[in-house]
Amino acid sequence: MAETERLKLYFDFKSPYAFLAAWPAFELPNRYAVEVRWIPTLLRIKGKGERSVYSEWKVRYSYMDARRWANRRGGFPIKGPRKIYDSSPSLIGALYAQRTGMFRPYTEQVFSRFFERKLEIDDPAEIGALFDELGASSDGYEAFRTGEGRTELQTLADEAESDHIFGVPIFVFRDELFWGHDRIPLLEERLTEAGLSR
Repeated sequence: MAETERLKLYFDFKSPYAFLAAWPAFELPNRYAVEVRWIPTLLRIKGKGERSVYSEWKVRYSYMDARRWANRRGGFPIKGPRKIYDSSPSLIGALYAQRTGMFRPYTEQVFSRFFERKLEIDDPAEIGALFDELGASSDGYEAFRTGEGRTELQTLADEAESDHIFGVPIFVFRDELFWGHDRIPLLEERLTEAGLSR
């Protein structure tokens, strides 16, 4: 049996393409001898008035395209955001969820609710309330968010820079980057070639 290898996945909750990649990524360890290391990564996005009209067109296209992919998988809501988000509170929440053993339910809820416009990922109080709902501690989250969580997120930003991460989702396997949910089949080819199929 193949020895388990580490596979990195850089993600941000405000990316519709990271949302599309999440469920297939959760399933990868069932099919391959890999451990997916989910790395929260803060995307820096320019707001309206700070980007060209071509960038505006690209944003609109991106959401239309993400919806098409979601429809191919049975359809689930992907509504465009109402503003530019600093997703740090939710990303630090992902780190806290990893520590408390509830990363998957937390991640599924944050992605789903954000793209249904039912969760503000920049609001620590809403993230804390989600932890209470999931059976963890909002107080524990808040202490982590205002303390070591912030430091850990910055450390991961440094790691992302060393890996030349320019967007999300990006998988990294043996120093090879795979950008986008639609590159998962190429990643799976590499995993198969590496003898990691289960």
